[in-house]
Amino acid sequence: MRTTYDSATVRLYYLDIAGEAGAATTLLYGPLTDALRLAAQQSAEVQDSLFIATDNDVVAYLDLIGEG
Repeated sequence: MRTTYDSATVRLYYLDIAGEAGAATTLLYGPLTDALRLAAQQSAEVQDSLFIATDNDVVAYLDLIGEG
């Protein structure tokens, strides 16, 4: 992820791989710090399907925090 400063505006979304055609549900548009905080509050099952998108990259939440 190239844009990594705390106040970078990101999209935190859940990708429902098991559901209908891999539907993406946005949980937050906002600062990276808020996205990381919200992601950390989710269950392990949800965290496994969370992604963070910046204006130039997308990374799995667990990869970003080093657990993926």
